Amino acid sequence: MAALRAHSVLRLGGSLGLSVAGAESNVAIGLARLGHRVRWAGRVGADELGALVLRTLRAEGVDTDHAVTDDSGRPTGLLLTEPRLGTLTRVSYYRAGSAGSAVSPADILPALASGSRILHLTGITPALSPSAAEAVLAAATTAHDAGITVCLDVNYRSRLWTADRARTALRPLLAHTDLLIASEDELPLVLERSDAGESQAVHSILAAGVNEVVVKRGAHGATSFTAHGTTDCAARQVDAVDLVGAGDAFVAGYLSGLLHGAGIPTRLQRAVTTAAFAVATRGDWEGLPTQDELGLFDQPDGTTIR
Repeated sequence: MAALRAHSVLRLGGSLGLSVAGAESNVAIGLARLGHRVRWAGRVGADELGALVLRTLRAEGVDTDHAVTDDSGRPTGLLLTEPRLGTLTRVSYYRAGSAGSAVSPADILPALASGSRILHLTGITPALSPSAAEAVLAAATTAHDAGITVCLDVNYRSRLWTADRARTALRPLLAHTDLLIASEDELPLVLERSDAGESQAVHSILAAGVNEVVVKRGAHGATSFTAHGTTDCAARQVDAVDLVGAGDAFVAGYLSGLLHGAGIPTRLQRAVTTAAFAVATRGDWEGLPTQDELGLFDQPDGTTIR
């Protein structure tokens, strides 16, 4: 979808910056910058904002051959971001009736037929419409059955749906998910019980057949849980500028490590590093690193690279 980013309080007017956003798009761009081959499947409107989305993805090295341009008059989705207090940002969504909300299994499944190793999904897409929820479940089922690793980032958005609706749509995905990524408060959304603590929730998710659960803890780092044990990783200490997109950057880093065959500690370290790039720069994806930039945080303060 397109993104309009306000530079001050929206109700007071002022200038807006136009860009592209969307959790799956952010992850796709993050992975492409790290040198991976990435394919994006989805639906945009037959309008200038849809053209902007596809042009941006292609410019970032993302394959859009399986993107569908909706010719029925549905517009490209839109969000507004508004800085409110320090790093607290308010987000407004305009996605009802959008082209993206009409995505269906027929739009997504052909993209899985070309040797993909990982399918990345989020809990945002099924919130958009029944057909979008059907597309996510069909993609997860098809990919899992084909031996493709299925990654699900819960990514709950309370402005898009209720926790009960989310739980109804997300729980069936567990049987087809290999890697689940969530914040601690999102874990119960994939379980029947809403009052489960972290330890109980992780145990239930692993028992359901998920191979790994990664819990994002923001400034406190992250933890990976598998049947073989637990691995913690501290966050990179940076001066936060913009927290929007940090979770997607984390996922991109983690999946990059997985694609490189790295062990869990290295995956987590790469994930907190890419997340640090996101929070230290403005925009959902604009500040994400390339492969050769991953070591920049290890340089002394004040370093000038000439």
